[in-house]
Amino acid sequence: MTRKFIDCRDHPDKSGCTLAFFGEEKELESAVVQHAVSVHGYKDTPELRNQLRSMYKDETTESPTYRATGSRPSSGGGEMRP
Repeated sequence: MTRKFIDCRDHPDKSGCTLAFFGEEKELESAVVQHAVSVHGYKDTPELRNQLRSMYKDETTESPTYRATGSRPSSGGGEMRP
């Protein structure tokens, strides 16, 4: 299954948040919704979840982690190596 990501820097708001989230879609949704509620002040609604899912991108060489490190994150745990 292709990992997805969402980067707060792609959707700037007054918080100035710079976090990015990566994972399989089910895992990602849980983390991103919690973040949107606790940091950005949104209410957890079906509409919010749909909007966030529409913002997910496939993890590729264009993803922020790749751009920052020159390599994809390890899917097996352990250290990330450039």
